[in-house]
Amino acid sequence: MKPKKIHWGTIFYIGGYHLFLAIALPLFFLAQLPSAALIITMSVLVFVSGIAVTAGYHRLYSHLTYKTNPFVEAVLLFFASLAQEGSALRWAHDHRLHHAFVDTDRDPYSIKKGFWYAHVWWLFYKSDEIDKKIISDLYRNKLLVFQHNHYLACMIGSNVLVFLLCGWIFQDYWASFLFIWWLRTFCLHHTTWFINSLAHTWGEQAYSREHSAVDNYLICLLTYGEGYHNYHHTFANDYRNGIRWYHFDPTKWLIWTLHKLGLAKDLKTVNDYRIQKQLITDHKNLLVEQVKGSFFVHKEKIENILTELNEALVSKLGTIQELIEKYKTLGKQERSKLVADIKEAKKSFKQSWKEWKVVVRSVEKGNGDKLVACK
Repeated sequence: MKPKKIHWGTIFYIGGYHLFLAIALPLFFLAQLPSAALIITMSVLVFVSGIAVTAGYHRLYSHLTYKTNPFVEAVLLFFASLAQEGSALRWAHDHRLHHAFVDTDRDPYSIKKGFWYAHVWWLFYKSDEIDKKIISDLYRNKLLVFQHNHYLACMIGSNVLVFLLCGWIFQDYWASFLFIWWLRTFCLHHTTWFINSLAHTWGEQAYSREHSAVDNYLICLLTYGEGYHNYHHTFANDYRNGIRWYHFDPTKWLIWTLHKLGLAKDLKTVNDYRIQKQLITDHKNLLVEQVKGSFFVHKEKIENILTELNEALVSKLGTIQELIEKYKTLGKQERSKLVADIKEAKKSFKQSWKEWKVVVRSVEKGNGDKLVACK
């Protein structure tokens, strides 16, 4: 691959406002302290503009996990423009490439090139031209095309409007310029960038280990729920990142609320059975790798036992799912006949699951050869 050219404009922009804040903030604090109302307003705007990126740029446009109306789209695009993270078309284009080629040279912000490269340095290089085939669906959206063609005006206009409004409200335009515009930008940029850096570095990989993405609850608090990144990279077409009710995912809550208000539809989710299949299969693959690198005598037989049990579990999960889907389509009288079949399928799965846990414990404790002898 040809080395990319440096994007000096981005370097001056990002480096410039960091330097400006490093000088201006101490001078401001020497003269006065910001009011609580100003800090609260700034924090709210960080949250609102950040969630416009995650709910709009990310889950709506990059992954098409739900649909909404033009009015909601316009609101999301206004606040996403306030975030100063590029147009929705450019953002979605790069993000789809990231998912398609994660951890490779074609990944625009690959963590394999280093933490700081994934965090911010990738922005210091000129991006390739947008490949319209990657986001051909988005080019049919007139709002997105308008924002892309007039992005600089949208970005500057939204920020000037908010800065002037807050300056008028607080009767302090200098404080508004410093906190509402630039300190907010600093906080928002770094929390967004954490998704590309920290969320590919520090955390757990509960759903898949084929990529570097991890789940980290602390990152979720900073990124509006985007910290459940291992789940997201495994099931990218789910409108949720945090799938449990107790998972901190305000972006999910916003989309769900829009749906309840009739402002969003076709919310895509991954059902629990598919998630369980993924977990079981991934666990099996890890155990097989462990067996291959072990001192077991009967490696091939142990691998066969793991594979057979895995296939049985996946098959039984599929049966349960099929029966439940069929149950939903039947009337009351027909449903009662199917209940017994569902109970029997779940009972059979539980029996296989108990056997699976015994095998897993044996392999993990180094008793794989004893397991073969018992079989």
